[in-house]
Amino acid sequence: MPYRPRSTLEQWRILQAVVDAGGYAQAADVLNKSQSSLNHAVAKLQTQLGVELLEVRGRKAYLTEAGEVMLRRSRLLTQQVEDLELLAANINQGWEPEIRIAVELAYPRHYLNQALAAFYPLSRGSRIQLINSVITGSAEIIQQKRADLVIAASAVIPKGYLGEPLCTTRFVPVTGSNNPLATIATLDQNELSQHLQLVIRDTAQKPQENAGWLRAEQRWTVDNFYEAIEILQLGLGFCWLPDFLISNAVADGSLVQLKMTNNSERLATISLIAPQEDTLGPGSKQLRQLILAAHDKT
Repeated sequence: MPYRPRSTLEQWRILQAVVDAGGYAQAADVLNKSQSSLNHAVAKLQTQLGVELLEVRGRKAYLTEAGEVMLRRSRLLTQQVEDLELLAANINQGWEPEIRIAVELAYPRHYLNQALAAFYPLSRGSRIQLINSVITGSAEIIQQKRADLVIAASAVIPKGYLGEPLCTTRFVPVTGSNNPLATIATLDQNELSQHLQLVIRDTAQKPQENAGWLRAEQRWTVDNFYEAIEILQLGLGFCWLPDFLISNAVADGSLVQLKMTNNSERLATISLIAPQEDTLGPGSKQLRQLILAAHDKT
C-alpha cells in the first residue's frame, strides 16, 4: 500500500514561521494569516505526528527537543521543494529574467565589469541585480540562496558549498597623512589598538564580529571603503583597506600606509560560488564563465 503523508508542507512552513518570528502573533503578521489558523495548523500537526513540537511558556512558544530535530529536518524538506519548483521554472522559461549577483566589497570590480560588458550582448534582456555584501553577510546570502552567483571571501564560505578561486585581495593598514600615526616609524599591534579604527559594516542580518583585525576598543563603523577613505583623509583613525583601492591616495600623499613590526598585511582569497548549482539558469552559467575568463586574461 503506498505511503500517505500525515503532514503537509504548509504545516511545516507554518511551524518554521512561528519559530523564526518568535511566536504565533508575530508569525501571523509575517504570513498574513490569523493567529488562530496558525495555532490550529500546528496543533493538528502535533496530533497527526503524535509528537509535541512546541510548548508555550508565557506568551512565547518554545521548541521541545523533538521539535528541534523535526524542525531542522523540515527545513531541508521545504528547501528541496523550493529548489525543485525553481528548477521547473528555469526549465519552463529557458532563460532567467533576472540574475542576482552578490559581490564582496573587497573584490576588484573591474573584473566583474569586464564580464558584464561581455555578457550584455548575450543577455537576452535579463535584468542584473548587484548586491553589495561584507564578511558574514556573504555567507548569509549563500545559505539563504538570495543570489544566483556570489563573489565572496573564501574564509566565509559555509560548509557544503564549493567556490572557484578568482583572486587574492591584500589588505594594508592606512591612515591620513595628517594623523599622528603617520609619523611613527614602526607600530606594534598593541600601540595600534589604542587608536580609533574604522571598520566596514557587516551586511549580515546577524553580524558576527570575528573576522579581520578588530582589536581597537574605539571603532567607527561605516557602510563602505569610500566612506572610510574620506574620514581617514580628515586625519581621523586608521583602517585596513584593499591595496587596489588606496594606491592613488597613497601615491598623492593623502593616505599613508602604516609600518607594522609584524602582520603588516592581511590576504583574502576571493571565490565565486553558485549557491544553487543544480538549478542555475543558462544566463547565470554564461555569466559565471565570463567572470572566470576575465581573471584568466590577467
